[in-house]
Amino acid sequence: MVPTSIRDYPEWHLGRQNYALWYLEINDRKLVHYLDQLRAHFSEFLLEPNNRQYHVTLFICGFLIHETKIYSDDFSFGEFEQQREILRKEDFAPFHLKIGSVDSFSSALFVEIRDTENILSQIRQKLSLVSNEIAALEYCPHITLGLYKKDYSSDLILHKISQLPVQYKQAEFDLKVEHLTFGYYQAQTLQGKLYPSQHLFLGDSCCN
Repeated sequence: MVPTSIRDYPEWHLGRQNYALWYLEINDRKLVHYLDQLRAHFSEFLLEPNNRQYHVTLFICGFLIHETKIYSDDFSFGEFEQQREILRKEDFAPFHLKIGSVDSFSSALFVEIRDTENILSQIRQKLSLVSNEIAALEYCPHITLGLYKKDYSSDLILHKISQLPVQYKQAEFDLKVEHLTFGYYQAQTLQGKLYPSQHLFLGDSCCN
């Protein structure tokens, strides 16, 4: 596994502050409690502090700016407004997602998201009409539980996953999505909070 170093990353943010994205908020108390229990089970491997709310990343926009774009990963407020208008016109209905099992990327532990209707891909395709996503990897919807603090072997992590109590392995959660959130986190704060900026309510033309 690839550990994350606790440091500033000036070569990435270049002095810029707010890193913007579209995401799905997770506010269901039972689901949040379940995710907290999972995180506790793997706490010996995960980097602390972690103040970022549980969420499903939908589309990574880049560094939010109000003036002229300079860098390839800049994202203007005007581009956000274009994306918002496209989604409004598309008028997606509320939808449901299934919470899957625990799995691992090379740098993070996560819970998979099952999108049987492929709705997330449809929304992402509309967002990509305005700007290219700032992401190198193939999109895999998930909820991050935490980043690894050391270079653990994959066998060790898989063994810990296999030791999950039966009630965790068999837990079934249905995530109802009624709005999309546009927000940002502060680039200089590792695993810092997400700050919601605007909500786009599905099946509704309201955005506040």
